Amino acid sequence: MTGNAAIIDGKAFAAGLRARVGKAAAGISEAHGITPGLAVVLVGEDPASQVYVRNKSKAVAEAGMAAFDHRLPDTTSQAELLALVATLNADARVHGILVQLPLPDQINADAVIDAIDPAKDVDGFHVVNTGRLWTGGEALVPCTPQGCILMLEDAVGDLTGKEAVIVGRSNIVGKPMAALLLERHCTVTVAHSRTRDLPGICRRADILVGAVGRPEMIRGDWIKPGAAVIDVGINRIPAPTAEKPGRMRLVGDVAFDEAVAAAGAITPVPGGVGPMTIACLLRNTLIAACRLNGIEVPAV
Repeated sequence: MTGNAAIIDGKAFAAGLRARVGKAAAGISEAHGITPGLAVVLVGEDPASQVYVRNKSKAVAEAGMAAFDHRLPDTTSQAELLALVATLNADARVHGILVQLPLPDQINADAVIDAIDPAKDVDGFHVVNTGRLWTGGEALVPCTPQGCILMLEDAVGDLTGKEAVIVGRSNIVGKPMAALLLERHCTVTVAHSRTRDLPGICRRADILVGAVGRPEMIRGDWIKPGAAVIDVGINRIPAPTAEKPGRMRLVGDVAFDEAVAAAGAITPVPGGVGPMTIACLLRNTLIAACRLNGIEVPAV
């Protein structure tokens, strides 16, 4: 089904952002002799995490940044991982630290996140960065919601006064997305699985963000005509048998074929929000490198 919505091309937007970050990183290296550096720590053999870490390392290299990859066995103890984090905190070459989640059962993820220097917390998960975000301070912002905001502002322009509805209240997307939209003077509703009349609340939204993790839950008739729809969901469901027997396909939290007929602008899945996450990770690493060295952060 083809509708009137403008398709927000996250892949192209992310490529442009990565190029701008790379150019800024080269300028900082030339002017100050500092190469932004990102340390990525992977514990165990989770296949999805391995692919993600490989993609991150490739993007870091393409942006002209320094990559410090640490791959640890799944038998690594919490004490060993915390010792590595302490070493990275103290390493002046490392401006960003990312410990890939999920972690093995013997390691408490919250304890590891809390151990990362907030100034190097490029995931934006540390409680200090969370607190700064909610109080209007200088924070490193979680990558996925930051990417959503950048695409929204590009597609919609000034967000002041818009009514925004976020479906999903996770610490990684829903809550920081709410803070970012409030910062841009939106009226924000955070809805979730226990919200009454969820379709009715979604229909009020000038900006609708799906971040609940349920395949195609948000239907086309939930969408206000002309609304901007940001679909954060990445769900694997069986492909139609006639199309690809036994294969899976990716869908978002929004029923795209229905929504595209009503929305003014919409992100597809795949190719929407996903590519922005790594691009914003590079952006955060650049910001952290500048702040740690007292350099003015370039506009990227």
